[in-house]
Amino acid sequence: MRPIHEIAATLGLQSDALMCYGAHMAKLLQHALPSKSASPEGKIILVSAINPTRSGEGKTTVAIGLAQGLARIGKKTALALREPSLGPVFGVKGGGAGGGRCQLEPANRINMHFTGDMHAIGAAHNLLAALLDNAIHFRSELDLEHRQVFWRRVLDINDRALRQTVIGLGGRLNGVPRETGFDITAASEIMAILCLSEDTADLKARLGRILVGFDRSEKAVTAQSLQATGAMAALLHDAILPNLVQSSEGVPAFVHGGPFGNIAHGCNSVIATRAAATFADYAVTEAGFGFDLGAEKFFDLKCRSAGLWPSAVVLVVTVRALRIHGGGNPDFIGNNSDGDDSGEIERGLEHLNHHIQSVRVFGFEPVIAINCFPDDNQHELTAIERWCARCGLHSARFTGFTDGGAGAETLAHAVVNAAAQPQPTAHFLYELESTPEAKITAVARTIYGAGTIEFSRTARKDLERISALNYDRLPVCIAKTHLSLSGDPKLVGHPLDFALPVESVRIAAGAGYLLVLTGDIVTMPGLPREPAACRIGLTDDGEITGI
Repeated sequence: MRPIHEIAATLGLQSDALMCYGAHMAKLLQHALPSKSASPEGKIILVSAINPTRSGEGKTTVAIGLAQGLARIGKKTALALREPSLGPVFGVKGGGAGGGRCQLEPANRINMHFTGDMHAIGAAHNLLAALLDNAIHFRSELDLEHRQVFWRRVLDINDRALRQTVIGLGGRLNGVPRETGFDITAASEIMAILCLSEDTADLKARLGRILVGFDRSEKAVTAQSLQATGAMAALLHDAILPNLVQSSEGVPAFVHGGPFGNIAHGCNSVIATRAAATFADYAVTEAGFGFDLGAEKFFDLKCRSAGLWPSAVVLVVTVRALRIHGGGNPDFIGNNSDGDDSGEIERGLEHLNHHIQSVRVFGFEPVIAINCFPDDNQHELTAIERWCARCGLHSARFTGFTDGGAGAETLAHAVVNAAAQPQPTAHFLYELESTPEAKITAVARTIYGAGTIEFSRTARKDLERISALNYDRLPVCIAKTHLSLSGDPKLVGHPLDFALPVESVRIAAGAGYLLVLTGDIVTMPGLPREPAACRIGLTDDGEITGI
């Protein structure tokens, strides 16, 4: 690893622009941040994917490798990525900083605590919860109705036992008993607020608009009315500053914010993306999970809010995922024999084609990145390439995990060519003047392929309240399984005309969207049967292992 001062210097940043966390991590100080009114000249490259398998398809690894490939062909490049959450680190993934020779460094520190942003967000969120329950306990003039409080607490660990809880037990001194629960920190509205804020003033304004519940007269109670905004903003004083680290090959990386893609909007901070596109000619960023989740929200939420727009879109595919979406048995994926199951791949390509059509809705022809694994079947890799060629799409094999930036040079050239094409005019799936039902329907039918949208009784009541409170004009952030285009994680492939069940709709007034919960989605994940935490350890010499 190179000293972080050297990494900053490649972007034209001097030492006085940095708040250092040791030799290899830093935050960019406020005076060095680009103005929100300035239009960055760098080209934003969005990396997305098809619906992944449970182990993921290496989208972050491809994004890092692509940036390294761009640097190798002489392009001034920076990354803008999300911070890992401890939930997936200890859960299924075991790390969220890329892999192989396409990693963020120092990977272990980034995966574990990093610069403390996650903890600051959790503290700010839980401070608001404490102030809220304190107002209920002392029967403040706000006259809060404790049965109409929906601001929960958060924790940055997967813990299903905390999804539904009862607090305030043990007598009058311990508060007012009520039912509540915990979400994971990455699903906190404050996480979304931090990532969508343009600057400190915008952060404070958004924090003040957070809707926490209602009083006994059915009037909205906000964080501002609880006088919580100042203290919450103070806790986020450093967290709003973007973090600067580097990739395995020394490419600068702004790693900041970590909203979940299936629950929240799945994109790193606006501040980090703007910085990457200001200080570099190419800014490689990603959006969580498949195009149906993170990328749709990247366009309809992040780009709409910040006035940014990408120059090219990359779709990551793998043989493994295509075979599963083609009906293959996930337990037997990974066979490097000379034969192939062309039927599974052909059916899986229908799933890929659906995402390609979704990319085209926003005006782009995607570059297809085929993320290669050592046990991939060569016949199937060739079949994917030939299919892309017949569709008039540029594709490139990516071997960055083993080869680093050298394994991404072909992809880098394809992306440069795509970014040089005339940029489509920014447009979105729906207008803000449309009803929430129409917005949900536009996303569900156009991006997911749903035939009908089924609103539960609870969701209908939520929508009535949203209309009464004049939150109709907010865009929608749909929380859905990442494993399927539908709301059913078992319905892989290319389902058609399915029903999307909408269970409830929450008002995220500070973030500036309506959070639509579909299917069996939960905002606090659970650990798997064999958690990654069981493989993680610390040596006597102080080295973290197993990530």
